Amino acid sequence: MGKKSKEPEKPSTAWQGTYGDMITLMLCFFVMLYDPSETDSAQMAALQASLSNDNPGGGVSLSAGSLADLGNTISTLPSIEKGKSMGLAKKKAVSLFAPDVKSNKITITSDERGLIITLASDSFFERGSAELNIEETRETLLRLSQFLKSEEVSGRKFRIEGHTDNSPVLFDSKFASNWELSATRSANVLHYLSDFGVDENQFSIAGYADTQPKFSNDTEEGRAYNRRVDLIILDEGHF
Repeated sequence: MGKKSKEPEKPSTAWQGTYGDMITLMLCFFVMLYDPSETDSAQMAALQASLSNDNPGGGVSLSAGSLADLGNTISTLPSIEKGKSMGLAKKKAVSLFAPDVKSNKITITSDERGLIITLASDSFFERGSAELNIEETRETLLRLSQFLKSEEVSGRKFRIEGHTDNSPVLFDSKFASNWELSATRSANVLHYLSDFGVDENQFSIAGYADTQPKFSNDTEEGRAYNRRVDLIILDEGHF
């Protein structure tokens, strides 16, 4: 019988020990880098679902990363600060003008232009007149000037808008039309606020007559609401 052929030697597995040590060291390295406080729970859930091929939500993907989030946060900081500032201004106005709101002299609202403090014309002026009833409204105007000089609206611009209902001016009125009446009411409010220390350079005025009613002019109540002077703390972009 011939000699049996020699069986080939089994390949060495010594490299596996070195490879295992390297993987262990890399794992320790990344564990040291990992900071649980920076982990977003939603992102981790999405990652686990992706790795396990179990994604019941559908369409969930990881974000572009921390740097992208940082860029988005920085770009939105101005609008966040503006919204926070206007919110503080509204909170102060609601507190400061509580007596006037309760007596229906003032209403406080807001829209895309900014914060709106509405003066009910019937509480501030005689019918068809642009002269302020200062004896009845002095305290309210003082509070208004105090608010306009407060830190919450520092650096803002203001606009005073006069509005009337659709009733024609009285036949013996010194005003040719509601345009002149509404504009003069705006100017007179500004003059009194200026006397109480506000800076006229922060203001603009306008008269809209009956062109911008808030309610229908078909009822007396609606006409009363439409007779108003709006003082607007302007948001940026509406100067």
